[in-house]
Amino acid sequence: MIATIVNCVTVFVGALAGLFLRKKISQEFKDTVVTGVGFFTLVIGFSMALRSERVVYLALSLVLGGIAGGALDIEGRIFALGEFLKRRFARNDGSGDFAYGFLNASLLFCVGAMTLVGAFKAGAEGDYTLILTKSVMDGFMAILLTAAMGIGVAFSILTILVYQGGLTLLAGVVKPLVTPLVLSELTGVGGTLVVMIGFNMLGLTKTRTGNFIVALAVVLVFIALEPYLPTL
Repeated sequence: MIATIVNCVTVFVGALAGLFLRKKISQEFKDTVVTGVGFFTLVIGFSMALRSERVVYLALSLVLGGIAGGALDIEGRIFALGEFLKRRFARNDGSGDFAYGFLNASLLFCVGAMTLVGAFKAGAEGDYTLILTKSVMDGFMAILLTAAMGIGVAFSILTILVYQGGLTLLAGVVKPLVTPLVLSELTGVGGTLVVMIGFNMLGLTKTRTGNFIVALAVVLVFIALEPYLPTL
């Protein structure tokens, strides 16, 4: 867990630095930061999405996951959690971006292959290299995200702690189940979610990205059923 705690610290420190910048820069500069981060997010998302080896699984997972997530109102629940955290810990944040920052940062910091592989290496092998490398990257990204979207980004450390920390603790049990195919398809779906975030940041769409989180579970079902499915 030590590597995950370091990751949380770097994100928190980065968010504090970003918050300082947010208060000092003009709206025009903020818009420039948002645009730059949006395009950078698209680059990351496309590079991840292209790692998918089962395009049909990717497409079906997104459609079915989006439908299920919409029915369950996943994004609405995440935003409600974000608003609760804002009322409890950040009442003076007058922006309307708190929950938005919390949601986007949580996804960006947790859906990548570095999170999965790094957590398994840390938990099962005691190798913290990948998570520590990710921690540095996440810290710098937190500066930019917070400058663009506010202090809600800092609270993504809760998601990192629960998700990445949980994977680390369960690494010995889960790692044997994580085949190269599982890794590539989770990365592909996760990358597509990151692309959605990028388009939203650029104001090109208003996709309810949180609802599509269910696609990560759906693609695992397709992989588990693959021996019984026709060749796609």
